Amino acid sequence: MPSQAPVIEYYFSFISLWSYVGSLEFQAVTARTGAQVVYKPVDLLAVFAAGGGKPVKQRPPQRQAYRLVEMQRWRQWRNIPLVLHPKHYPADPSLGHRLLLAAIAEGAEVSGFVHAALRAVWADELDIAAPATLVRLANANGLDGERLLARAGEAGLAEREAALTAEAVHGQLFGAPFYFYNGEPFWGQDRLDMLEAAITAGRPAIPFA
Repeated sequence: MPSQAPVIEYYFSFISLWSYVGSLEFQAVTARTGAQVVYKPVDLLAVFAAGGGKPVKQRPPQRQAYRLVEMQRWRQWRNIPLVLHPKHYPADPSLGHRLLLAAIAEGAEVSGFVHAALRAVWADELDIAAPATLVRLANANGLDGERLLARAGEAGLAEREAALTAEAVHGQLFGAPFYFYNGEPFWGQDRLDMLEAAITAGRPAIPFA
C-alpha cells in the first residue's frame, strides 16, 4: 500500500513580497517531494498587527532600506522579475483570496493561479484588487474566472477567509509565508530548503509552543 503524500499547510497573502519570491521554488519543492498543499490565504495586515509587526511604510527607515537590499539580492538569487516599488502595492487582496477559496472548494488545481496572482503584484504591476485582473489571471490558469468571481461574493467564502486569518493569529503566526509540515512551522521563503529536508528526512517535528 503506497505511503501517504506529505501535506504542507501554506499561509500566505497575494500582497506578500516573500510569498512571491519563494513561489516558484515552493512549487519545485512540492514537485520533488510529492507534497500536497493546503492553501490558506490570510489578511496579512491583521496577522502583522496581532504579532507586533508593522506595514512596510510604518517600519523604521533602517529596516526599509535593508528590505530593498534583500529584494535585489533575492531577485538575483531566484532569477525572477521583481519590482522594488510596485505600482499597486498594497492593494486589498480579499476578493482574490475569496476567488481562490471558491476554486479550492470546487477541487480545482490552483497552483498556477496562486503564482500568477503573486507575480501580478510584484512583477507585472497589476491591480490585484481589480475584478478584471482576477478574471484574466484565473482564465489564463485553467479556471473559470467569471464564474468564480461571481462566487467570491458568497458569505461563506468571506467567513472562510476570516476564519483562516483567525487561525493564523491564534496559531501565533506573525507574517507570511508560513509553511507547516507535521505541525512544525517554517517562516519565510528562505527556509524552503529546511522544509524540504524535514520532509525527505522524515525526522520528528520540532514543536511550536
